[in-house]
Amino acid sequence: MSQASAKSSGRSRPKTALLLGLSLVVFVILLALGTWQLQRLHWKQGLLQTIDQRTHSAPRPLAEVESQFASSGDVDYTPVMVSGTFLHQGERHFYSTWDGAAGFDVITPLQLDDGRFVLINRGFVPYDLKDAAKRPQGQVAGKVTVTGLARSPLLAKPSMMLPDNDIRKNIFYWKDRDAMSASAGLPAAARLVPFFIDADKTPNPGGLPVGGVTIIDLPNSHLQYAFTWYGLAAALAGVLIFRLRRPAKAE
Repeated sequence: MSQASAKSSGRSRPKTALLLGLSLVVFVILLALGTWQLQRLHWKQGLLQTIDQRTHSAPRPLAEVESQFASSGDVDYTPVMVSGTFLHQGERHFYSTWDGAAGFDVITPLQLDDGRFVLINRGFVPYDLKDAAKRPQGQVAGKVTVTGLARSPLLAKPSMMLPDNDIRKNIFYWKDRDAMSASAGLPAAARLVPFFIDADKTPNPGGLPVGGVTIIDLPNSHLQYAFTWYGLAAALAGVLIFRLRRPAKAE
């Protein structure tokens, strides 16, 4: 080997070692990401199974669902049945879409026999029918029974991209249970059930609000993501092996 070749080889060794070290770090990160996605896949499959079991079960009394919430903090999609009287003057409006139309979910306090209140998502109304005076038939009076799905409350605004709720105009962009109840005109010492209830598809008089608007659409792409990360790790390993073998073949 000539002196120039020896010097070139000496200079290449640190570069090769650096390339190998960085490649190993990236390789480990890619494997970790793939493994994390597999863990997320198992979690999501369990969650979907739980939701499916809940939504296909019989409605439960409110007391049972409250006990479940007290013990686990999770009652999402649990069927529940409640009876009481709507306070239509306190209905709150959550901006939403349904069947491609913009409008609002009507969330109305229901006063229970024990004096407490629970916020009921009665369903969707078109944007131009936000004013309850335009849909008087749906403002049912007297005692009613509502069957629907319990929904756990949000602890905070789910995304910074969402606008802040406009309480003055009674337009909510996220379901802030405390703000909704505080602005609904409930008695000062009102006691509130700690979760929402989404009413089922039982028709309301006059056809509005349209019930059964709960959307259960949880994407489950974790397996594809895992294959992507593992595939990138395999590709990196192949490129690295090819790169390290080239000098040996050249000699």
